[in-house]
Amino acid sequence: LLWPQFLTCTLRSLAGLHEPTGPSQKSLPLCLVPCRVPVMTEEVAREALLSFVNSKCCYSSTVAGDLVIRELNQQTLCRYRLETFSESRISEWTFQPFTNHSVDGPQRGASPRLWDIKVQVPPMFQEDIRKFQVPHSSLVKECHKCHGRGRYKCSGCHGAGTVRCPSCCGAKRKAKQSRRCQLCAGSGRRRCSTCSGRGNKTCATCKGEKKLLHFIQLVIMWKNSLFEFVSEHRLNCPRELLAKAKGENLFKDENSVVYPIVDFPLRDISLASQRGIAEHSAALASRARVLQQRQTIELIPLTEVHYWYQGKTYVYYIYGTDHQVYAVDYPERYCCGCTIV
Repeated sequence: LLWPQFLTCTLRSLAGLHEPTGPSQKSLPLCLVPCRVPVMTEEVAREALLSFVNSKCCYSSTVAGDLVIRELNQQTLCRYRLETFSESRISEWTFQPFTNHSVDGPQRGASPRLWDIKVQVPPMFQEDIRKFQVPHSSLVKECHKCHGRGRYKCSGCHGAGTVRCPSCCGAKRKAKQSRRCQLCAGSGRRRCSTCSGRGNKTCATCKGEKKLLHFIQLVIMWKNSLFEFVSEHRLNCPRELLAKAKGENLFKDENSVVYPIVDFPLRDISLASQRGIAEHSAALASRARVLQQRQTIELIPLTEVHYWYQGKTYVYYIYGTDHQVYAVDYPERYCCGCTIV
């Protein structure tokens, strides 16, 4: 992939870097830059802060209205993202109650290999887990829990159906009282609540069917592995916020297998692409099958706003195309029981 000259000029200009110019060398005019990231203005910066403050119950909106903006430092970063959509399969023995239905056992043929079983793949890059019964793998066996009886003795009353009265402890009368116990009517016994007085319970394993259908279950997991990298910047905005910020799409490559980006104007992006593809390949090669890969490069605008309020200087950051705000030390914050983020 050969990056055009105007892209190189664009990225260097947005990053605050300037090529030396001379009589025989001129930089491209900004009108040729295919970038829709707008330049931050004082009006937009103030509106972004007001919107942020209004979403926080503990922040005073007076500050956002009265502050004086002194300086705007704008920088556009590049975020590289690699998504690898893969499928992995495992098999495991499981069972369910046998209800006298037809059995798809080995007599109908040999079971297919795991990767020979065809299933409907979910939409690309959407994670999912599905389970399927492997054909010709079913066997019927006696329930191992109740030994084919469908019921088992209640553990609460040991099959008696009644238990000692909890009020009189089986004495039929309460201590230091002459009248009989009202809870058990003087019998000293109460109906077992565990089995409702039956003395036994329906087997929870076979649901009373006495037999179990054992079969091999195919478990298919579709996973979307993610690798992200944000280019270096000189501003003190947390990188985890920039990783989640909305950006302007600059480049997109989607295929069954994508190749590392080469000769991108920002060398860190090319190196991140190589590293991300190598990491996904090493992690998935032995345990999964790659179905689709997608790599993108996005431009993330970031602005550092210096402002003055009541004789002090403060800073906040505006990031993403949707103008999210990160306020470092916003004045006039009040604690009303909520968490300040």
